[in-house]
Amino acid sequence: MSNPAAVVLGDEFYMREALLQARAAECLGEVPVGAIVVREGVIVGRGFNSPIGESDPTAHAEIAALRDAARTLGNYRLPGCELFVTLEPCAMCAGAILHARIARVIYGARDAKTGVHGSIVDLFAVERLNHHTTVIGGILADECGSLLSAFFAERRRRAS
Repeated sequence: MSNPAAVVLGDEFYMREALLQARAAECLGEVPVGAIVVREGVIVGRGFNSPIGESDPTAHAEIAALRDAARTLGNYRLPGCELFVTLEPCAMCAGAILHARIARVIYGARDAKTGVHGSIVDLFAVERLNHHTTVIGGILADECGSLLSAFFAERRRRAS
């Protein structure tokens, strides 16, 4: 997983900001995943899941936050930036994170179905890739996971 000693004091603060984005997604009926991009302590990008509303399979929280940060900073490369996301990234998002040159990814809950920081595979550990990102998991994991669990429990309840 990660080295707890590497966790920066402000990680929980920024994860709470990502959780606010996740709650915005939930209000729109989307799977509640939120993300923010931080550079030098300043939030430069925000995003939440919106594939249903946008009819876009790429409209994940991480992609939205990366796009927002790139527009804010005027560059598709985001060196020195950190991405906080409430759920372990999928393969698509990991690819975008690596292409953007994100320095550090901090996520909340693990994703046993599509997570690529060790849940299914660890794409971030592939040595042959030309960029490497530090990844820390488990920040506010219970809170992030509970939000998702409650969302899907309610969805199942409504379906029955």
